Amino acid sequence: MTETDGQVSTKKNSQLVLRLDKDERDAFVELCRELDTSAAREIRRFIREFMKEHEVD
Repeated sequence: MTETDGQVSTKKNSQLVLRLDKDERDAFVELCRELDTSAAREIRRFIREFMKEHEVD
């Protein structure tokens, strides 16, 4: 998060591009839809948890 004029911005301002097998991607997106979530939300959650697990003290 960045701070501008005393306000905190949560705007996402970068992208991560990755290549997946089409069938795997489609199955993941469909599963996310069935679970009432989005693929992007689940990938962000994975990244945050992964970073937390591997934090250096």
